[in-house]
Amino acid sequence: MGIIGDIGTDKILARSEAGIGWLVFNNPEKHNALSLEMSEGAQRVLDVFREDDEVRVVVLTGAGGKSFVSGADISEFEKRRANAEQAAKYSERGGAIYSGVVGLEKPTIAMIQGYCMGGGLALAAACDLRFCSEDSVFAIPAARLSIAYKFEFVRWVVALVGPSRAKDILFSARRLAAAEALSIGLVNRVVPAADLEKTVRDYAATLVGNAPLSIRASKLVINELMKDPADRDMELCERVGRECFDSEDFAEGRKAFMEKRKPVWKGR
Repeated sequence: MGIIGDIGTDKILARSEAGIGWLVFNNPEKHNALSLEMSEGAQRVLDVFREDDEVRVVVLTGAGGKSFVSGADISEFEKRRANAEQAAKYSERGGAIYSGVVGLEKPTIAMIQGYCMGGGLALAAACDLRFCSEDSVFAIPAARLSIAYKFEFVRWVVALVGPSRAKDILFSARRLAAAEALSIGLVNRVVPAADLEKTVRDYAATLVGNAPLSIRASKLVINELMKDPADRDMELCERVGRECFDSEDFAEGRKAFMEKRKPVWKGR
């Protein structure tokens, strides 16, 4: 297991083991509310995972067992987000973690236990997959704070649950239990809290065992499909397909199949 240090804050923990990179939001006394420093520290961790070929899957989770991320740290609002100009600057600095998750070409999994609120829900929606415990609770309380949810955040939620359900979540600011979140497509799987980490670990191990270039191609193509047709990068879609067929891994996959053994992927 590798521990990643020098990330600039004790409220972001990171480690890598068996091909899985773990990014842990460690602010349990505030239900893992994201401060600006935490957002920037998390982005530095993602940068390390991006460059580490041994990391095939990234799991994001919260410490303490009671919250994934409960949103932005509201205690910073008066000092750093008191008006539109300050909010824009704050968003520019703190928003890197969201774009970093979306732009990561490796699969990402949000492991959610407890509260997943506001910007925390946006972060989970930015991930490729969401696994949660039965006691998880979801909400976007923007309407109770007179906050406008960012365009990208709204888009990610709409992509998961559709416009009508997204309006319900945003207009009402109500809380959704895990079962409802599953029924509307907000999460992929709900399991007992005691089984959550093992479930995520086992699933991530399955992805680690699959061809990384194939998973990367699938992620990139699906992301392009979610864009307006005029904005899609069809050349990218064709290129990642060619890269798979021209790769050492494709030759290894064929050879391993013929030899009835597990392939050894190199990611190239």
